[in-house]
Amino acid sequence: METLPIGHLDIKDRKFAGAHYTPNNLAKFVASQIFESISTKILNKNIRILDPAIGDGELILSLIDIFKTNNISNFEVFGFDTDYNALDFAKSRINQFYPEIKINLRNLDFIELIQNEYDLEENNLFSNNNTDLYDIIISNPPYVRTQIMGSLKSKNIAKTFNLTGRVDLYHAFLVGISKILSEGAIAGIIVSNRFLSTKTGCSIRNIIRNNFKIIHLWDLGDTKIFEAAVLPAVLLVKKEKLINSNNIPKFTSVYSTESTDIKGYANDIFESLNMDGIIKIVSGKVIDVKQGVIDFGESNNSIWKLSNYSTDSWLETIKKNTYCLFGDINHIRVGIKTCADKVFIKNNWNELEKDEQPEEELLKPLITHHIANRFKTEFPLKKVLYPHISIEGKRSTIDIENYPRANKYLLNNRANLEKRTYVLEAGRKWYELWVPQDPESWIKPKLVFWDIAEKPTFWIDFDGSIVNGDCYWLSCDDDNKIDLLWLALAVGNSSFIETFYDNNYNNKLYAGRRRFISQYVEKFPLPDPSTNYAKELINISKYLYDNSSFSEVLSFQVKIDKLVLKCFGLDIEEVPR
Repeated sequence: METLPIGHLDIKDRKFAGAHYTPNNLAKFVASQIFESISTKILNKNIRILDPAIGDGELILSLIDIFKTNNISNFEVFGFDTDYNALDFAKSRINQFYPEIKINLRNLDFIELIQNEYDLEENNLFSNNNTDLYDIIISNPPYVRTQIMGSLKSKNIAKTFNLTGRVDLYHAFLVGISKILSEGAIAGIIVSNRFLSTKTGCSIRNIIRNNFKIIHLWDLGDTKIFEAAVLPAVLLVKKEKLINSNNIPKFTSVYSTESTDIKGYANDIFESLNMDGIIKIVSGKVIDVKQGVIDFGESNNSIWKLSNYSTDSWLETIKKNTYCLFGDINHIRVGIKTCADKVFIKNNWNELEKDEQPEEELLKPLITHHIANRFKTEFPLKKVLYPHISIEGKRSTIDIENYPRANKYLLNNRANLEKRTYVLEAGRKWYELWVPQDPESWIKPKLVFWDIAEKPTFWIDFDGSIVNGDCYWLSCDDDNKIDLLWLALAVGNSSFIETFYDNNYNNKLYAGRRRFISQYVEKFPLPDPSTNYAKELINISKYLYDNSSFSEVLSFQVKIDKLVLKCFGLDIEEVPR
């Protein structure tokens, strides 16, 4: 990419603004996919092309290049951006290479434009003046989440654009784009892939499906196409009045892998997107490319995933051999969130002045991912000041006056704690934890697992420790289900669960790390605990809990992996693609 002019957004400012400028190879890919999908009807008219967040103009230039290469000149270019310097730079680039092209670039906020001039409820754009519609939109909208936008702006955008959950600015862009496309128009849009596999992406998934005909979706995963830690996806969509519910869009997924089962070679990521299997790139990177269609799930709340014969057959076999799910044992909860860890969490409480050392009954051992191990962890060194108790089965907050040492310590930190204004606004005491969870559940046997991990890491806690917010946990309230907890421990720590995760959620971060969160783990399957294979897994879990060492766990790993596959009726050699 060319060097940006002085005064342009630097990396820090771009991150804050969500302005991840499009790499040249990605821009060329999106432009080529758009061009291949344009109808003859569009090509034969005066084509209006728009990038509503034009940035440095890379996407528009890539599209112009293709048009010119194919001797097409009947088009006009429009672009919006809030960054005047970027807009000026984009204009100079286009003029440098294509001075004859008519361009209309405006320094404005596309979202504000839609809010001010478009009646979403009445479906009326600019007084229904169809000359203001566009035939092609190519865009890499800014990724700005709620916490950066601010609560007020986020709520305003959510209300205006009918969005729910954690709103990202690009969600509103997608809604706006759907309203300004002419009939039969094509849009190629680069988005974050988070919307595919999270509960909070439900509203935007439904908006996309209800407003566009999806032609193809590419999940580019952890391929590090951007300089920032963005996991991108590309949406190729068409505007149609009547969207065929039977339309099954193509889905291509590509993620890094350590597999050595190489099926082909490619010069770069984009050349590999027409392939299938484990592909080695000239740079040395190895990726897993999967081809299929989008499985929209059984309800409007379902996540979207890739479906193909191999994967579907594998998952169907698992379904037939599933006794229950992890979530059937009990609700899965995230750990506590203090929102003031420096005040509430320490491993050196005894170094405080004696009259400020909180009473021992308030200091609870705290499990964090730092001591995570499969099957059993070390006893926690850190302790949390936990000001919550249970009274008649209901969570309550302690009367701090009854604990003079803790009271003095907390009073000395009151100014910092009261900066958590959301705690006070919720009508709670200033010294409470923001997410304390149920005090009675901590003493029960519980399955704990690390949130962000390359390999699934599950263990059991019988010590009554509290779990921190970097882990999730599942307590066992019913003694009759304790064997299911042991069985879940083995299944959770198997290579099977990695494959199951990847074929259902594929929510990977960089370095192959996965997100083991409630909405995924609650759907993890468990086999019938009464079978011989399952009983053997239960016994192995108990043994490894009592004899937990890295070498001991490692020595049983192959056996665990094979037994889990047998429990689900799977071929040991079968790996779905």
